[in-house]
Amino acid sequence: QVQLVESGGGLVQPGGSLRLSCAASGIIFSINTMGWYRQAPGKQRELVAVLISSGSTNYADSVKGRFAISRDSAKKTVYLQMNSLKPEDTAVYYCYAEMISSGNPNLYPYWGQGTQVTVSS
Repeated sequence: QVQLVESGGGLVQPGGSLRLSCAASGIIFSINTMGWYRQAPGKQRELVAVLISSGSTNYADSVKGRFAISRDSAKKTVYLQMNSLKPEDTAVYYCYAEMISSGNPNLYPYWGQGTQVTVSS
């Protein structure tokens, strides 16, 4: 069974930092895009950062210069380094990946279960 497992969320003070990790497991043949989305209470899920297999990245304007996405292909893991955190960054952060796996011979979007990030003093 293919799944994405996130870790690294928690409570942090404004101005602090957190690093989220997301590891893909299962029989995976290839991974295209990996990234992070977030959803705050009462709001729609929004893109935070994505990293395409070519190395291209895309960030939400609200996190540019503060967040950095990276990937360890050998470990099938994507990271999100979050610096200078603000209260408005508070949300559930979801890992996302487009993968070809034993369960689907075509690129298919997978989601993690989400990890809570709370920025508060």
